[in-house]
Amino acid sequence: MEIEQIEILEFLKRQPPFQALTEPQLQSVARSIDIAYFQAGTAILQFNAPLNALHLIRSGVVETYRHNGELYNRLTEGGIFAEHGLLRGGKVRFAATAIEDSLIYLIPAPVFQQLFDENDVFADYVEVGDSQRRKASSSEKRADADLLSAKISTVARREPVSLTGSASVWQAAQTMTEHNVSCLLILHPQHAADGGTLAGIITDRDIRARLVAAGLVSETAVSDIMSTDLVTVDQEQFLFEAMMLMLRHNVHHLPVLAKGKPVGVLAISDIIRFESQNSLFVVSSIFRQQSVAELSTLSRAVQASFIRMVNEDANSHMIGSAMAAIGRSFKQRLLELAEQQFGPPPVPYCFLALGSMARDEQLIVTDQDNALILDNRFDAAQHDGYFHRLASFVCDGLAACGYPYCSGNIMATNPKWRQPLAVWQQYFTDWIEQPSAERLLHANIFFDLDAVWGELDWAKTLHQLIADKARQQPAFLACMTRNALQRTPPLGFFKEFVMENDGRQNNSLNIKRRGTAPMVDLIRVHALAVGSQANNSFARLRDIIAANVLPKGRGEDLRDAFEVLAMTRIRQQALALQAGETANNNVVPERLSEFERKHLKEAFSVLSNGQKFAKFHFRA
Repeated sequence: MEIEQIEILEFLKRQPPFQALTEPQLQSVARSIDIAYFQAGTAILQFNAPLNALHLIRSGVVETYRHNGELYNRLTEGGIFAEHGLLRGGKVRFAATAIEDSLIYLIPAPVFQQLFDENDVFADYVEVGDSQRRKASSSEKRADADLLSAKISTVARREPVSLTGSASVWQAAQTMTEHNVSCLLILHPQHAADGGTLAGIITDRDIRARLVAAGLVSETAVSDIMSTDLVTVDQEQFLFEAMMLMLRHNVHHLPVLAKGKPVGVLAISDIIRFESQNSLFVVSSIFRQQSVAELSTLSRAVQASFIRMVNEDANSHMIGSAMAAIGRSFKQRLLELAEQQFGPPPVPYCFLALGSMARDEQLIVTDQDNALILDNRFDAAQHDGYFHRLASFVCDGLAACGYPYCSGNIMATNPKWRQPLAVWQQYFTDWIEQPSAERLLHANIFFDLDAVWGELDWAKTLHQLIADKARQQPAFLACMTRNALQRTPPLGFFKEFVMENDGRQNNSLNIKRRGTAPMVDLIRVHALAVGSQANNSFARLRDIIAANVLPKGRGEDLRDAFEVLAMTRIRQQALALQAGETANNNVVPERLSEFERKHLKEAFSVLSNGQKFAKFHFRA
């Protein structure tokens, strides 16, 4: 065989259904093949034209179409087409066009017919039809997307390289060079012999910034320049969770633990291999921008990231977490720029994200909700001018980047939400111990809080206060429940959809106002009652289910219903953006499939039943 035919033979051996052929059959096919090249946009087959070969894609992308012009299938490397026409009279049944520059192997019709007659596996594959193969391809796409939820242990397989803190930086650099790694785990010396407990981490960047740039000598102990404020992951966590931690904390290395002991390091390079992680690149771009004007140009990239995750079948938690990480990154970069412009803060502070960003449930249609915790030494007369300028810079910057101002003025520009830690502690104490439905109606969002910048532990302090007090205050839980019941799902007596009637969206449902928002409120109440300190609704549900406070199976029903509601909202927003329209929270049931409408009604029913249970459970 010629060299070109040998290459064709090796390709055939890797592709179904040719894998099922014998070696003589494969060689015969390889010798018979002609090769055709089609530029992007070129027609390959015209409907009802004579057909004389099975088409096998060697490289490129091809779309096939029904007679009415409707897209039938999209095929890539290894895909076959034209088999229907060969089996039905030798006329093209589905037109085909090259979407990208494509190289096509043409297998003559007589060779195809012989294979079909002689090899049952080949015949079965062809007769099943590409409708079934499209389903299989879709499953493979989902499997690829599922790589985002693979366990960390399947990716971070390299044994960790470590030293104790007493080693010199010179020894550390030698060890890193010897093992070709960019970081070292630093262990407590008293535990090093048994696998160790983690004391810190040192990276190439630490050596440059903390040793060389600082003018220290190479004999300096690694304990003097290592990072001790560690972000770690357990090897049984999902890779997606690790990705979110890297995004949130802007770190490139995560020590991997098993039962509290280090077993590896997950690097940013391990994650970048995965196709669905382009949110990482958006975040990377955010931190490279030097002004608000430059940051504002990234709004299209954010939308593209959102659309891509939806099209790759990511679930609502993946999408919400990635979008929240992008939103946090905008805030962090704006705060960096603000401090560059206004100078260092006069007293320490913590910038808070509230609402969906804090819950890792942010979508493309969102506004900004934020606040400032200030050091207890804060003196308004001396310091508030600085923090007012900082808050205005960040909130105006967020608005320029596509995060509109909060209509309820829950922003750090409002002096009420720019207060010392002690005042915030008193706010939450009063809300919980002296509740009223009206006060809590406006304070609900503050029970979803997350630190973005500065003194991050202050947010943990507030979380602990809430967890300690909320579960002991039935009147507070009853008030929160009454507020959670104000928005009911849009189902009539016979389970038909009840449409909006506000003059603008009369044939639609606002799935946030009538679906995801009341579901979030309901889950929050139960989470507060069991002392959960989680922010994310799915994480809260895990704590609620573990506490065994709901009827059997009810927690799982709420989880599944929330996913249906969230994904319906997400998909409608993505479809609007792809159509060049303005995305919103409205869903038109008539545009949904019967399957989608059925599951949406079931999700609303679960929400309704959950509200009824909460009403009596919390005596609201």
